[in-house]
Amino acid sequence: MRAFKRLLDRSLTAQAVLIFPLLLGFTALFRRHENPVWWVVQAALCTAISIGFLAAQRRRVGRVTGTDPRGIAELNRKLRHGEVPKAPEERATMRRLIDAELGRVERGGRWLPYWLGFMGLIAIGTLALGVSAGAWIIPLVLAVAVVGFCWSLLWARRRFIDRCHHMRSALQS
Repeated sequence: MRAFKRLLDRSLTAQAVLIFPLLLGFTALFRRHENPVWWVVQAALCTAISIGFLAAQRRRVGRVTGTDPRGIAELNRKLRHGEVPKAPEERATMRRLIDAELGRVERGGRWLPYWLGFMGLIAIGTLALGVSAGAWIIPLVLAVAVVGFCWSLLWARRRFIDRCHHMRSALQS
């Protein structure tokens, strides 16, 4: 499993190979009555767009840190495991990576209350529509799922910020 995770961390091709069948399955599930050729075309287009975004993000982070994608993957692994790099140039690269990631998360945090409010409106609206239609179990499950999803995103964000601050303080000492 570790080798598979490391492969996905380092290779855009491996990510594309994983994304395409998942998107193909979702497309086939939700568009059963369309031609299967359209399933493949839509899945390929969405895969190409997502890999394009991933490549642009990797290129941006690579420019900021001054390293290649494999180096970034290794630094991210060390950040997740709390390992402080020993080499001075690797420590400097880790500092730049942490600064870039914290800046990205803090910039995204400006929109967080609006996003959470929108998700709350979706949960409440779905619940209200379901109760008014007489079916309240499925909308209640959906509302709880939306709240759980938002909570897990907030928890993951907080955990990532704590890891970055911990690593930043470990690098300064």
